[in-house]
Amino acid sequence: MEPLFTLLVGFSTAGLVWLWWRQRRANAALRRQLDQARARQEASEASRQAAVAEALAQRATLLHGMAEGVALLDGEGRIQLVNPAFERLFGVPSDVVGRTLLEAVRSHELDELIRQVRTAGHVSSAEIEWPGPEPRSLQVNATSIAGGRTPGLILLVFHDQTRLKQLESTRKEFVANVSHELRTPLSLIKGYVETLLDGAKDDPALAQRFLQTIAKHTDRLTYLIEDLLTISRLESGPTPLNLQPTGLRDLVERTVDDLAQRAAERQVSLTNQIPAGLVVRVDADRVQQVLFNLVDNAIKYGRPGGHVTLGARALDSAWVEVSVHDDGPGIPAEARHRIFERFYRVDKNRSRDQGGTGLGLAIVKHIVQNHGGEVRLESESGRGATFHFTLPREPTPPE
Repeated sequence: MEPLFTLLVGFSTAGLVWLWWRQRRANAALRRQLDQARARQEASEASRQAAVAEALAQRATLLHGMAEGVALLDGEGRIQLVNPAFERLFGVPSDVVGRTLLEAVRSHELDELIRQVRTAGHVSSAEIEWPGPEPRSLQVNATSIAGGRTPGLILLVFHDQTRLKQLESTRKEFVANVSHELRTPLSLIKGYVETLLDGAKDDPALAQRFLQTIAKHTDRLTYLIEDLLTISRLESGPTPLNLQPTGLRDLVERTVDDLAQRAAERQVSLTNQIPAGLVVRVDADRVQQVLFNLVDNAIKYGRPGGHVTLGARALDSAWVEVSVHDDGPGIPAEARHRIFERFYRVDKNRSRDQGGTGLGLAIVKHIVQNHGGEVRLESESGRGATFHFTLPREPTPPE
């Protein structure tokens, strides 16, 4: 009996051990499965978060890189997002998020545009003039964004058209000025020719006077066409320059000789105070054109019987500054910042009486800039005007 009991107890113990071992293996397998599932879930969540972070980074990069201003409004019209271009356009800080657009930029036109978008539910656009510290012309496109977690979102995209408007205005002004400058001499030439054909040609003295006037206005047309071609070449980009070492005093002396007769007619004295030995590295023909225009203007618009003085000084080893000074009435303060614009005239009636194309100072500016220099004006009303411009100096060879 005892051996049988012992055997049964042994079998029972072994069975329990075996069952315990089986259970332990099952538990371990279950833990592994749970760990694997948890790892997959964590990997999936990490992957999702990485994808979201990447999408957010791409959106931020896109918004930061856009030249257009972007603003996103919620259903209550409060700003949820703006990009740096928006901040620059309107001069607002980055903490405008949470404010209404009207609070941020104070534009009732934009407020009306948003109202129209909410009502119509489709893309709307408008052009607004933003009267900030730097006035701008803006085209605004607005659209509502359907769906998503936040209903009623409005996306605004601002295109800065200020430069385009300025160019268009410049083009129109240029065409109008050219048309006027061409029409005036052509009308005079046509009138005198018709008068000659009607019989004035039979009076030798009258015909001679008319033909001289026709020749004068024909020259005016020629100068205008030449200056238009010159300014067109200069404004189309850097033009090739024939840079050579050039004695500045001799270059100025040639200009003084060329304009001596014109100065004598107005009893204006021309003085060349350029130091001897000052050598610049320039395109001599172009720089003589600069000097001719500046000295010619000083003679025409300076004081009859006055003085025009040309001077120069070395700024450093690389640059020379040249000046052309007259003792005339000077240039009014309100005209000084526009004096180098094409066709701009301080006194239009006087300028046309004196002749000229209205392009001389614009040509001066571009030629000097093509040499890498700068041109500027100093003037006081009643005390004359001085034009300064810089030219590259010819390097001194080492000893």
